[in-house]
Amino acid sequence: MKVFGIAGYSGSGKTTLLEKLLPRLTARGLRVSVIKHAHHSFDVDQPGKDSYRHRAAGASEVLLASGTRWVLMHELRGAPEPTLAEQLRHFSPCDLILVEGFKQEAIPKLEVHRPANGKPPLWPDNPHVVAVACDEPQADTLPPHLPVLDLNDADAIVAYLLATLQLEGKVHADV
Repeated sequence: MKVFGIAGYSGSGKTTLLEKLLPRLTARGLRVSVIKHAHHSFDVDQPGKDSYRHRAAGASEVLLASGTRWVLMHELRGAPEPTLAEQLRHFSPCDLILVEGFKQEAIPKLEVHRPANGKPPLWPDNPHVVAVACDEPQADTLPPHLPVLDLNDADAIVAYLLATLQLEGKVHADV
């Protein structure tokens, strides 16, 4: 499985970009999964539901299953947050795992940079940034030595990913 990151500061458009890339990648027959890092406590469960009650009662893991999807909820209960590598082991085989966040992980990543946000670029201090997607192609915060892609051109970004990850022409018969 190929692993590629989409990194940038909050509000830069990482999720919006992924929403544009995913249908274009899957339309090419690729099996794509996503892992998103959250910097805060979150819960996908709802108070009062049986699964929530099981976790609240002390279960380490609860698997919720239906005819259309399943989810495994794992409570850390004070244990350290698993590394990205540990979390990636939970994925079923696929062609590509897109990683949103995990800025400092040692994986190749596309930086989503919007100069108007007032945040500094990641690329000068992060050797894992291999390209930058920006909505201001003439910004003075862009790297002279890395590919700079138009953040609003999802097709060009997909073409870059396919070429960089050598996924061109990979198609599954079940698509």
